[in-house]
Amino acid sequence: MTDLFQRPPAMAGFRGQVLMPDDPGYEDARRVFNGMVDRRPERIMRCADAFDVITAVNTARRMALPLSVYGGGHGVTGSAVVDGGVCIDLRMMNDISVDPAARTVKVGAGATWGQLDAATQEHGLAVTGGRMSTTGVAGLALGSGSGWLERAFGFTCDNLVSAKVVTAEGKLVIAAERENPDLFWGLRGGGGNFGIVTEFTFALHELGPTVLGGMQLYPAGMGGELVRFWRDFMTTAPDEVGSALAFITAPPVEFVPEPVRGQPVIGLIVCYAGDVEDGQRVLAPLLEFGPPAVAMVQPMPYVALQQLIDEGNPSGMQNYWSADFLAELPDEAADMLVSVATHPVSPLTQVILIAGGGAIARVPEEATAFGQRNAPFNLHYLSLWQDPADDAVNIEHTRRVAASMRPWTTGRAYINFIGDEGRARVEAAYGPEKFARLQQLKRVWDPDNVFCHNQNIPPGGIPVQR
Repeated sequence: MTDLFQRPPAMAGFRGQVLMPDDPGYEDARRVFNGMVDRRPERIMRCADAFDVITAVNTARRMALPLSVYGGGHGVTGSAVVDGGVCIDLRMMNDISVDPAARTVKVGAGATWGQLDAATQEHGLAVTGGRMSTTGVAGLALGSGSGWLERAFGFTCDNLVSAKVVTAEGKLVIAAERENPDLFWGLRGGGGNFGIVTEFTFALHELGPTVLGGMQLYPAGMGGELVRFWRDFMTTAPDEVGSALAFITAPPVEFVPEPVRGQPVIGLIVCYAGDVEDGQRVLAPLLEFGPPAVAMVQPMPYVALQQLIDEGNPSGMQNYWSADFLAELPDEAADMLVSVATHPVSPLTQVILIAGGGAIARVPEEATAFGQRNAPFNLHYLSLWQDPADDAVNIEHTRRVAASMRPWTTGRAYINFIGDEGRARVEAAYGPEKFARLQQLKRVWDPDNVFCHNQNIPPGGIPVQR
């Protein structure tokens, strides 16, 4: 492990901003997406560049304080902030540089997917990104990166070309296929366990600026028939079709018919990553199922599609999430899902059933830290509500829905979708062999477990706490 470069002594000062608890801006800076998280760092170090990140890491270690890393602050665990420690805030580091000829983009670790999508779409290019525009690029990419384009272009991490990383020793290194390849493997799905990525380089693909996409809403009573039809369609759908079923409550907005507002519905969400006319032909059988209560699939800007569910996921709500991969989705499982997911406790609660396959399944299982590439479906349970007095009932609802689907799960989970469910759940997410490899990688790059405020992978040799 060698330094990529070092700032000359004359530039050794911290160029960003340090916020202490009494400083203006501290309260806003410590807030995260999940309103259940209320942590107060000892200081927030808002970094301007990679050298500032090095300074922040060294500061935390010198003061023997825990550290956290704030990219987008969107993760449900709220790990972006840590009580009594140093919050290393990357949000100022949001520069984006697109190379249209090479079809690559360099992205600062503080950027959001809305910012990245806007920059790449100026050139008719895209990479698989988060399903909400406010999601941070860094956290999503390091956890693998699921999005509407994944069946066409793979997960976000599958498109990672290289990364600049600040290590636990305070060194700046590059991780790529031919430079620190072990670290590069671990960054693609291992989360923030091995260092702080300050800049990502992603491969881009031709897409947009207009795509065929959107949502159709169906009454809950059509749920069983809809899930079966969608399941069968997606089993043979071409890679260009990205799709999910969202079990939600119809919002009280103008485009929703009055009798449907406030009622449980199922949203059929699609994105065709190809020519719009081809998409209309391919998706016709799916979109003609019905009739839907609301039909909103149409040619639209890709950036608009990426903001489709933003309004239904407002920042600051109480959030409790969990997730599972499904090994299969027989009729019995489809009926169970409809029965439990169409009776939410909160009108903001969602259950998302995402179709796998395509490009993500063609990457070898051992190629990246992230696995479970052959699972046909991914289930994401998201409970959102406003009043903390309702915490217990909403958490119990989420757990009950997840438990109902357990007979058909693989026992694994997409790490970005789960909350604080214990270290054993993290181990299970990777499986024993891959988790052991990640632990050994951790021993090399972070033997003191400096980067532990996350879905933690302890260094090899440390027993897993259950």
